[in-house]
Amino acid sequence: MKTIKGPAIFLAQFLGGKAPYDTLDNLAEWAASLGYRGIQIPTDPSFFDLETAAGSKDYCDDIKGRLAVHGIEITELSTHIQGQLVAVHPTYDELFDGFAPAHLRGNPAKRQEWAVSQLMAAAKASRHLGLKSHATFSGALAWPFIYPWPQRPAGLVEEAFAELGRRWTPILDAFDENGVDVCYELHPGEDLHDGATFERFLAATGSHNRAAILYDPSHFVLQAMDYLDFIDIYHERIRAFHVKDAEFNPTGRSGVYGGYQGWVDRPGRFRSLGDGQVDFRAVFSKLTQYDFDGWAVLEWECALKHPEDGAREGAAFIRDHIIRVTEHAFDDFAQSGMDAAANRRILGL
Repeated sequence: MKTIKGPAIFLAQFLGGKAPYDTLDNLAEWAASLGYRGIQIPTDPSFFDLETAAGSKDYCDDIKGRLAVHGIEITELSTHIQGQLVAVHPTYDELFDGFAPAHLRGNPAKRQEWAVSQLMAAAKASRHLGLKSHATFSGALAWPFIYPWPQRPAGLVEEAFAELGRRWTPILDAFDENGVDVCYELHPGEDLHDGATFERFLAATGSHNRAAILYDPSHFVLQAMDYLDFIDIYHERIRAFHVKDAEFNPTGRSGVYGGYQGWVDRPGRFRSLGDGQVDFRAVFSKLTQYDFDGWAVLEWECALKHPEDGAREGAAFIRDHIIRVTEHAFDDFAQSGMDAAANRRILGL
């Protein structure tokens, strides 16, 4: 068995214009001061140049060296924003235009082309940084049809996933060439949001060996899924891990769909670690049982608690849940020292 690495923290929710949230170096020092050993880096051009990282190992080595001063490692790069733009249904064109550079807005074809080029660059940058996993979103073509009313035309969902597979297969191939897994965060709003949709995607990509899962139990709590059974089913494809809590408290007024309410009032909402309903002792136990040896990465999203408090509490929470695996069985003391011949005698053979 292997010991999960951590604690680590995803920086996306903490980027800002003031210290210590304004530069990668300041963020690394801040994370280290809270007890984190790793950071998951969103490829935001304000503090990480993805294209330069793809073309220059020296640039990547310099970043790794600067982080090492603080005792910090990079867990994964993230292209959640760019991955979203690989596939966008026209319903969401205007909403997602803000994810793209200004000169590409209003031009979905060019926006998608840019997103794909970003993923290709991320594959090379991840190799230069010595990473084995990458975090992203799948994007969505079928999401507006999530509920089967009005009745969906025959073949609509199948064609959506076939197209998603066509768009992602060249990207997956590029990551394969660079020795890196693409870990999709299964997330409502994406076509890959649960096990069934991930299976559809695998079929559309020929069960691509680099198509993997970023496991985040909070998204399954909000869908009323069994997040522990999910690990049993898909553990071979789980190659990244967001440690995020959530709670789901349905009432006579509202349930999974949320009634268009804001995050504070929804029956399902994200919470800081330990404030929600996820059984993280069981989660860490199952991942350890299945030899997950990646990073446990805090993703802070909470409808109530201040992010600084969530980050401070999260480091200790993750550290206390990581299971240092045993090097011997608990009953080794009772070994009888039998050999093969003795075993046959015991069996009456």
